[in-house]
Amino acid sequence: MSMKTWMHLACSLVIGVSLAFMTSLRSSVATAQNMPISTGEWTASVEKQGSGINLTFGQTSETERTGERGNRHQFGQTYEFAELGLTREQVMKGGPVAFTLAREAGTISCEGSFQNGKGSGTFRFTRNPGFIAAMKSKGFDFEAESARKHYGLSEDKVFTAAALNVTTALADDLLSAGFGKLTADDLFKATIFKIDSAFMREMKATGYPNMDMEDLVKARIFKIDAEFVRQATQMNLVKMRIFKVTPEFLAEVRNEGLKDLSVEDSVKLRIFNIDAEFIRKAKAEGVPLNVERLVQRRIGVGGQRAI
Repeated sequence: MSMKTWMHLACSLVIGVSLAFMTSLRSSVATAQNMPISTGEWTASVEKQGSGINLTFGQTSETERTGERGNRHQFGQTYEFAELGLTREQVMKGGPVAFTLAREAGTISCEGSFQNGKGSGTFRFTRNPGFIAAMKSKGFDFEAESARKHYGLSEDKVFTAAALNVTTALADDLLSAGFGKLTADDLFKATIFKIDSAFMREMKATGYPNMDMEDLVKARIFKIDAEFVRQATQMNLVKMRIFKVTPEFLAEVRNEGLKDLSVEDSVKLRIFNIDAEFIRKAKAEGVPLNVERLVQRRIGVGGQRAI
């Protein structure tokens, strides 16, 4: 089984779980010509251990032109107290607070209060037009991507960029790896899973040039790096040597129609003594040309007579 195939077995559920805090309750999003004023409410709770605070933003939209309001989306993440200009002691003591997340994409200004390690309040998000323009020049049109609706809903990706601290430097770094077209969502994934150009190049150099961002995310989740891939490749080579899967043997079975065999399938053919002659006989008797059916034919299961 190839590394890329193995990684895809993790399926899209892994990404869905890993990005669950980016789920949305969205409605409308304004265009660049009618820049919205973003406001909403926040809730927070202190981590029982460590120096973090779990902060969730419930964003609403209020356009200056129409005054319309409506739920847009929710976003949650764990921040260090220092990122918010707060201290653990201050939060645990309770009382009114005001804190700010000043990021390249914009500034999230919050007011509210804490009691018994839990807090709530309101926030206001001010976009940075310079960030939006700079990203657009690099091929990341945050306004256009925000306007694309999924299931009739939309997401303010500029706000998400600010909350995650996505930067133009990150965009430049990822683009330098030459992985083709990237999206704003790819920037979010790279930020969350700490994917940079060095990691992208290392994985690409392992012999899997067609990897995409989702593959890289799965690699991070399962702690797969270039060294792991090299060790796995060496183990496969050792396995092939042990079972005498030689280039000559592979050429023979390929000539009989078995193409793109995985290491496991190649070894299985050797274990069950399935060679070119056996394959020819099996084909003549109408056995489908795949490894599992050939193995069944060899051992005589599934109503088939063993050869």
